Amino acid sequence: MACGLVASNLNLKAGECLRVRGEVAPDAKSFVLNLGKDNNNLCLHFNPRFDAHGDVNTIVCNSKDGGAWGAEQRESAFPFQPGSVVEVCVSFDQTDLTVTLPDGHTFKFPNRLNLEAINFLEASGDFKIKCVAFE
Repeated sequence: MACGLVASNLNLKAGECLRVRGEVAPDAKSFVLNLGKDNNNLCLHFNPRFDAHGDVNTIVCNSKDGGAWGAEQRESAFPFQPGSVVEVCVSFDQTDLTVTLPDGHTFKFPNRLNLEAINFLEASGDFKIKCVAFE
């Protein structure tokens, strides 16, 4: 998977929203947004899969603690289309991360690392970042 944007020292605090807008490749298989402390400590691995790793039109979420992956959580909502521009918003508190999908659907993923700030963002795969905003 090609590596796209990597950003550190974000200092996103609980209650703030990270808004990522980008273009899904026309032949997209999957893309990834990773959020956390660093590459080995991710409170959210957000992986929409169009057709990858045995999943079709499924969002797979996970966490990584000290380099060790946790249990995957799958979401059936899939408002992504190849070749489209989409926006995903992530906010968090001590217990959960709340992900808002392009169609307005939201779901929660547990803040397993109990992070008080998100300092790391990585985007990779079949997705080209157009805009990153903090609110």
